[in-house]
Amino acid sequence: MLLFPITSKHPAASQFAVEIPETEKRRAGLSIDMRLWIILEEYNGDRLGRSYYLKPNAVLGRFSKAFFLPLMKQVIARRARLAAVDRSR
Repeated sequence: MLLFPITSKHPAASQFAVEIPETEKRRAGLSIDMRLWIILEEYNGDRLGRSYYLKPNAVLGRFSKAFFLPLMKQVIARRARLAAVDRSR
């Protein structure tokens, strides 16, 4: 599982981030009164069942596949491009 930070601070133009739409904030149980962004260039990996980040039995919101799947495809493509650059050095 990948955990991405969500922030109310407007990201820099150079950051790989996306603003969370109101419908997705509602779906995820986030404040709809705030502008929020997912920072997609920063994340932590975690294993379900052994998580240091998730509280047992906590209610978790979620984003729709229609919103989040295209973002994950961008994350994967970006990682592949960065890895290719690293290999070419």
